[in-house]
Amino acid sequence: MTSFPQLLGILGRRVLWLFFTLWAVFSISFLLMVSSPGGPFLGERKLPDEIRRSMAEYYDLDGTMSERYFKSLAKAFTFRFGPSTKLKDYTVNRVIAEGFPVSAALGVIALTLALAVGMTAGIIAAVKRNTFFDFAFMGLATIGIAIPNFVLAGFTIILFCFVLKWFPPAGWGSVKQIVLPAVCVAAPYAAYIARLTRTGMLEVLNLDFVRTAYAKGLSPRTVIVRHALRGAIMPVVSYIGPAAAGILTGSLVIERIFNVPGMGSHFIDAAMQRDYPLVTGIIMVYTLLLFTMNTLVDLSYAIIDPRVKLE
Repeated sequence: MTSFPQLLGILGRRVLWLFFTLWAVFSISFLLMVSSPGGPFLGERKLPDEIRRSMAEYYDLDGTMSERYFKSLAKAFTFRFGPSTKLKDYTVNRVIAEGFPVSAALGVIALTLALAVGMTAGIIAAVKRNTFFDFAFMGLATIGIAIPNFVLAGFTIILFCFVLKWFPPAGWGSVKQIVLPAVCVAAPYAAYIARLTRTGMLEVLNLDFVRTAYAKGLSPRTVIVRHALRGAIMPVVSYIGPAAAGILTGSLVIERIFNVPGMGSHFIDAAMQRDYPLVTGIIMVYTLLLFTMNTLVDLSYAIIDPRVKLE
């Protein structure tokens, strides 16, 4: 069992690794952006000279490469990414502040849906092993993993928007506008969770403590929920960390297809328009979220199973 001082030590080391990871991600992103042809101020619409000089001064475009790197690094670590080079009157922080709640809302709904559907299907498939339910759920899980979510999005738009006319094809704000993007984001994650849950349950159901629970006369639901599921859920917990970070930060393609104004849509626009400050800001937020979610997952091991000792 991990003691409280050990937990503080682990958190301290994780914070140091977080700074190192952010520095590495920023450095690689900076090198890729400065080495790519073109620039953020190249385009059909020319900027006035005074605005161009102000932007060049803010982003140190007239300085040496090392000066630009260290000044940009200092701004990135204090989350001062400056104004967007393409969105008029918008700072990067404002774009992230407006886009992240949308992506987070879509992500929370999709993650809840993926966990509910995936774990239920995995448990039923394991308990009903080698039956119709097992083959049906695992067949659907295989299809869910194999089909890219942008292909699934195309099918759902044709079927539910144009044929059945149940949902609008794009937009954000109403419940009907959330359903299809959430289902398309959740589908591949639910498929992976179903397979992981089934595998974990099959390993646990044959152990002695499960047979003992059945021998005591406990109901199948009690044995599965209170005893078997707790031991079988560890692979799912390991998967939730990166999955949650990916879902919460928004599916880039799905947000674009359904015209959801989240961080994914802004990231694609920024990359296509060479809005380097916005690209850097969103990448740093992605990195921070991914690292945080993985750390929370590691800490949850000790809560789910007290025998686990964190190192």
